[in-house]
Amino acid sequence: MKTTMRQIVMEGPGKSRVMEVPVPQIGKGELLVRVTLSGICHSELYPWMTAKKGDTLGHESVGIVEKVGEGVEAFRPGDRVTGLGGGAFKEYIVMQAEKTVHVPDCLKDEDAISEPLACLLSAAMKLPIETLGDPVAVVGCGYMGLGMISLFRAMGYGKITAIDKRPEALENALRFGATEVFTPDTIPEEYIMTFDTMGKVDLSRDGDNAPLFAMGCPTVMEFTGTQDGLQLAGDLVRAHGRLGIGGYHNDGPRSINYMLWNFKAITTINCHERRISYEARLCQRCIDLLAGGQWNFKGVTRVYDMEEFDRANEEMAAHTNNYIKGAIRCSTYGNGGF
Repeated sequence: MKTTMRQIVMEGPGKSRVMEVPVPQIGKGELLVRVTLSGICHSELYPWMTAKKGDTLGHESVGIVEKVGEGVEAFRPGDRVTGLGGGAFKEYIVMQAEKTVHVPDCLKDEDAISEPLACLLSAAMKLPIETLGDPVAVVGCGYMGLGMISLFRAMGYGKITAIDKRPEALENALRFGATEVFTPDTIPEEYIMTFDTMGKVDLSRDGDNAPLFAMGCPTVMEFTGTQDGLQLAGDLVRAHGRLGIGGYHNDGPRSINYMLWNFKAITTINCHERRISYEARLCQRCIDLLAGGQWNFKGVTRVYDMEEFDRANEEMAAHTNNYIKGAIRCSTYGNGGF
């Protein structure tokens, strides 16, 4: 086996290069995995744009086990695997066996990148359906929003309203299970509950039949990662409704109209997950759901070579040619469809 490998390393803001680095060594309970594909995550767009020389990115990997460390019994060389492993834009990564899952033959590499799928499943579990057929709205129809639409459909939600600025994103939303779609400027007034739309509220009337509870949506999931998207999502929530925040708001602080949110008595839910061991278990659950046909979601639309990493990020930011999600091809040995 060779002793060096190719890895994408940042040169500065928005500029990377592929360089030769040593192949990492594994220890007890670890796996050396040859990466076939590594997903490009929108959460790393801002770090790519502001990168310092020597920074490395990537955390969504699928590949082939090359070596197993001491004490590892569940994996052997040649197994296709996915899971949680950092710095994945390189030929080889070290993965902890306990945070790695097998990929069955029925799934292609690009459909088995489990880390973002686990994020979606975690978010969905924080917004459990209360009654089968309940309506739900999704603001932001990129890869994560589309995945959430498909998952909400599988969970038994009824009318799924999808909102995005881009017409092609709304077409995708319908394809992934949305019932109806709107751009922000075409949303029906009765879907929005703000002080402007509700007028003077008669608080002496209570109960679900009161006019106060006839506007907005009981559950809204935000996946825009923008100030405007977060504000719109909050405006859509019904009184005593739920707002799930799944967008990556990592480019600066946000301002919210808490006077409105307070008046509507909404419940806000941070749908991100930081318990790595828990997310690793969800990786296995996602693979099981996909392989079993209970969840149908295939969102990767483009695969790039390592030398195209910067172009891939530019196209992700611009949504060029109906971009949904991209991945970097780190080696050619795998089971991909691209």
